[in-house]
Amino acid sequence: MIDAGRAAPADGSDTTGRSVHVVLPGDIDDPAAPSGGNTYDRRICAGLGEQGWSVREHPVSGAWPDPDPVDRAKLAEVLAALPDDGVVLLDGLIASTVPDLLVPHARRLRLVVLVHLPLDDEAEARALATARAVVTTSEWTRRHLVTRHRTLADRVRAAPPGVRPAPAAPGSVTGKRLLCVAAVTRHKGYDVLVDALSTVVGLPWTMVCAGTLHREPDLVRRLRERLTGAGLTERVRFAGPLTGAALDAAYDDADLLVLPSRGETYGMVVTEALARGLPVLATEVGGLPEALGYAPDGDRPGLLVTPDDPAALAGALISWLTDDALRARLRRAALARRDTLTDWPVTTALLAAALEEVAG
Repeated sequence: MIDAGRAAPADGSDTTGRSVHVVLPGDIDDPAAPSGGNTYDRRICAGLGEQGWSVREHPVSGAWPDPDPVDRAKLAEVLAALPDDGVVLLDGLIASTVPDLLVPHARRLRLVVLVHLPLDDEAEARALATARAVVTTSEWTRRHLVTRHRTLADRVRAAPPGVRPAPAAPGSVTGKRLLCVAAVTRHKGYDVLVDALSTVVGLPWTMVCAGTLHREPDLVRRLRERLTGAGLTERVRFAGPLTGAALDAAYDDADLLVLPSRGETYGMVVTEALARGLPVLATEVGGLPEALGYAPDGDRPGLLVTPDDPAALAGALISWLTDDALRARLRRAALARRDTLTDWPVTTALLAAALEEVAG
């Protein structure tokens, strides 16, 4: 792991002659709040170091993207201390909310913004205008930004997430072990999921929900009440955030990943599941179809349903649980898709190319 604020080339030397300062959310390594964005940032910082870049991390504490005056002041200090002409990669969760702090440094620094989630507001537009390059974490996000900000068209590059190879999950004959890996929030569609599960109580299944429970405690309370009323408390387990070996074990024990999000720019958990040959049931929104992709024969390794539609989600679950031929086909497609996924060095190389352009 790269130490905050320290240069971190792979072998202690800068073999490319390139240096980059990376401005990150302060919770990047908080095990209680895992997220795709934090995982992406950590992989990229490590990958750049392995490719010979001198990486200096600058974590900035705060409730990004909703900073208070103290958070803003800390970021202003970080920016002011960066060396003239330095290449600076800023997490978009931070950069997109503070254009007024970036403008004074736009000529002095070579700013690059890494957009995980477009905010689609005026502040983001002004912030991105200060950047010499913008990197998105999916092709869908790149197209979205170019559509909204035509002047950025020649400055936006996509570097979709990689995924580490993993052993194939064994799966079960019945396919009844369901898994959702996402923070328990409305945005992730947990209310839709619980409503859907409440309509398929007559079928055999269990569900593990792996994700932080503290972001929307009122929602968690309402979900538990709904599950109690439907008699599902023994079949749905809120496991809290899982990382490392515990998360690996959850994937290994699953038959199907379910992700009912109302919006996703990519959905790294989708490719994490596919890396294990697990089929995916997800919503047809944002970058999720891109992450799901296709097997080499053109078959989808999962099912896509309309977002915010409990009936559509329940119907897909019924099909999965009752149709042996469908399960077999989706498993074959997921195992085939597994062989087409790329690892993190590919992602790092794409992002490094954008940094090289900016470095000149």
